Amino acid sequence: MRLRTTAVVPAGGVGATGPVWQGRRVPPSSSGPGRTGDPPGSFQLPLWRAIAVFRFAALGYVVVLAVRNLSQFARPGAAAVVLVAMAGWTVLTAYAYARPDRRRWPLLSADLAVALAALLVSPWVIGRSALAAGVPTLGVAWLAAPVLTWAVSGGRRRGLAAALVLAAADLAVRVRITGSSFTGGILMVLAGFTVGHVTRLAASAEERLQRAVELEAATRERERLARGIHDSVLQVLAMVQRRGAQLGGEAGELARLAGEQEAALRSLIATGPAQPAERTTGGPAGAGRTGGPAGGDELDLRVLLGGYSSPTVSMAMPATPIRLPAPVARELAAAVKAALDNAAQHGGGRAWVLVEEEDEAVTVSIRDDGPGIPPGRLEAAAGQGRLGVAQSIQGRITDLGGSAKISSAPGEGTEVELRLPRR
Repeated sequence: MRLRTTAVVPAGGVGATGPVWQGRRVPPSSSGPGRTGDPPGSFQLPLWRAIAVFRFAALGYVVVLAVRNLSQFARPGAAAVVLVAMAGWTVLTAYAYARPDRRRWPLLSADLAVALAALLVSPWVIGRSALAAGVPTLGVAWLAAPVLTWAVSGGRRRGLAAALVLAAADLAVRVRITGSSFTGGILMVLAGFTVGHVTRLAASAEERLQRAVELEAATRERERLARGIHDSVLQVLAMVQRRGAQLGGEAGELARLAGEQEAALRSLIATGPAQPAERTTGGPAGAGRTGGPAGGDELDLRVLLGGYSSPTVSMAMPATPIRLPAPVARELAAAVKAALDNAAQHGGGRAWVLVEEEDEAVTVSIRDDGPGIPPGRLEAAAGQGRLGVAQSIQGRITDLGGSAKISSAPGEGTEVELRLPRR
C-alpha cells in the first residue's frame, strides 16, 4: 500500500453550570476575582453599566432644569435637598447594582420607592401653580432608571409593572392633564417592555450558546478518546483476533471474543466528521524541548519522527530543527505514526517519510508501495467504526487547523500528505 499524508499545522499551537436568571442558566464566572461579580461573558454586565451611566446623565439633566427654573420653585431650599438625595441615591445604586447578589427585591423596591418619592414631592417643592405653568417635575428622565433596572432584572413584565406605577404617579401629581402629559408615561412603558423583551431574548440566546459549547466540548472529548482507543486497545484486539484465529483451539475462541469486543468498541466510539478542537495529547515524552514555561514549550519535530525510523521506514528530513509548539508537534507525530501503522498492516510494511519545512507551512508526506486503497474503502471503513484514517490521521490534522490529503489507487500504493500552516 502506498500511503501519502499531508498536514498543515499552525505554528501558534492548538489550542458547569452557572448562575440562574429567570430559570435560565448563564455561563459560569471565572475563578479569578471580578470587580462586579458577573461572569466575564455575561450579557447583563454591559446592561447594568449602561444603566449606571444613564442615571448620572439623567441626574445632570435634572440639575440643569432645576437651576433654570429655580426662581419659579415654591421651596428652592427643599429642591436642593431633594437633588442632593437623588445624587446620593445615584451613587449608591451604581455600587449596589454592580453586585449580582444585591439585585433582589429589597434594592429593586427601594429604587422604585425613591423615584416615587422624588415624583410625589414635586407639587410641594415646585408648587402647583408652577407645575400648571409647565415647569417639569423633579424626576423627569431620572424616573426611567428604576424601570430599566426592573426590566433587566426580571424581563418585560417586571419592567412594564414599574413603568405603569411611575406613569400613574406622574399623572397624579399634574395639576392639569393634557395630551402631552401622557408622553413621559408612554415612553417609560415602551422602555420597560422593550428592554425587558430584549433582555429575555439575550438570556435565551446565551442559554443556547452555553448548551452548544457543552455539546461541542463533549464531542471533542469523545473524539480524543476515540483516537486514543484506536491507537491502543483496538490495535491489540485486532492483533489478538488475527493471531489467535491461526492457532485454533482455546486461542481461536479468545480470538473470536476479541473480534466481537473489537466490533462492539468500534461501534461505541464511532462519531461524525472531526471538528476543529483544542488538544492536549501525549507522544514521545519531552524530546526536543527548547525551554519556556509549561504550555509554551517547543519540540523539534525531527526528534519525534526520528523514533519511527526503522529498516522498513526511511526518513528524509531537513538538517535544521523544525520547532513547533509541543502539543502541535506531538499530535502531528501521532498522525504520522498512525499512517505508518496503516502502511505496516496494509502496505507490506515498507514506507518512506519526507518532511519539508517552509516559511509558511510544515509538510509531512508518508508513502508506501502497497496495493493501494480501493475507491470508497475509506468511507466504508468509517461507516463500520474503523476510524484509523478518519480520526487518528485526518481528525488530528483538522483539529490542528491543517489539511490531510490521501492519494491512492489500486496497485499504486498510497500517499498521505499532512500540511500545517505556520499562522
